[in-house]
Formats: sequence, structure tokens, C-alpha cells
Amino acid sequence: MLSRFARSFLAIILALVLLTTFAMLHPPSRAYMSWNGDLYGEGGVEQDIYHVDPLKSGVSGGVIMSKLGNETAKSELGRATWKLLHTMTLRYPEDPAQDERDALDAYFRLSARLYPCGECAAEFQMLLKKFPPQTSSRRSAANWLCFLHNQVNERLLKPEFDCAHLDATYDCGCGDAPIATTKPAGRADSSDPMDLERDTSKDDLTGAGLIKGGR
Repeated sequence: MLSRFARSFLAIILALVLLTTFAMLHPPSRAYMSWNGDLYGEGGVEQDIYHVDPLKSGVSGGVIMSKLGNETAKSELGRATWKLLHTMTLRYPEDPAQDERDALDAYFRLSARLYPCGECAAEFQMLLKKFPPQTSSRRSAANWLCFLHNQVNERLLKPEFDCAHLDATYDCGCGDAPIATTKPAGRADSSDPMDLERDTSKDDLTGAGLIKGGR
């Protein structure tokens, strides 16, 4: 018969052997998280990891801002916001890519959280829940927003806006010119008051020094 001490010693040895065997079969992986959210392990980037979509992070949730008591400020803010949103949908691509559609959808949902008028934001969230953003094309986005605007007009007992004249009412005068335009090399645009590289002490054409007037 083994003594109690011998049995305990054998149990400890057996447990150590089992732990060593398990460690050899399943070695611990050394992994770390990079700055962009990728999980790196000994075999490279891990595929089975949950990536947080920056467009969707923070989009859902309740209203953040408090009630806006100043009615004048509320009205001015509303007019400016509607102009911004209508102009944006009227400038939206005719055939948007999926990431562009996701961006517009996220913009509206974030606006419904961050709008400075808390009670207005709460109403906007209810409207978005009932009538989700339409982002498949410029026409669908513009008409959807106009419909949403008229929902608010109806509650405020304001006349319904004719959505057929959106482009005339909210015309920014931008046209469809490319976003990036290059200026011809040479003299800077003298009409730009913020052009700090222009030497105002010399004539733009001849380079001759100018006499400063005054005392």
C-alpha cells in the first residue's frame, strides 16, 4: 500500500504530465492588435476577428443633444439644415457606389443623434425609423428627403412643398464640374484676399516696385 504522501506525489506528477502534454499540443499564440484594428498572430493577420465598421460605429443610439429652448435659433437652424441636406442630396451621385450609399445613410442617422435641437432630433429619429433613407440614386435620395421635409411641414401646419421644384429652390450654382481643378502655372489669382504668397509691394505684370501711398 502506498502512503498518503506517495499518492499525493504521484497525483501531482500526473497532473504536471497532463498539463505539459496539453501545452505541447495547443501552444499559446502570441498575438497583438495593430493601430488599425487588425489582429496579428504568429501566422500573420488573423481572419476570424470582428472588425468594427467606422461608418456604423456610433450611428445607432439615442439623441445626444438637449432641448433647444430659443425658438428663433431653432428656426434659423432648421432653415440652414434643410438647405444643407437638400443641396447634398441634389449633388449626390446619380449611380452611387455601395460605400457612398452607406455614407449617406450614416450621415442622416448621425445627424439624427447630433442635431443641436434635441426635440427636433428625436422627431427626425422617429421619421427615419418609419421612412428609412433612400440612397439608390440622386433622384431617390432627393425625393425621399423632400417627402420627409413635408412630413415636418404637415406637423407644423406649413404648406406642402412641391418636390418637382427642388433643384430650383436649392440650386447651389455648382453645376457638375469635377471636384479637383488645376490652375494654370504662373501668376496667382489676384482676386483671392487670402493669397498670402502674393507680393503686394510689386506690380504683378512688370515686377516693378510700387510706391506706398499715405503718410
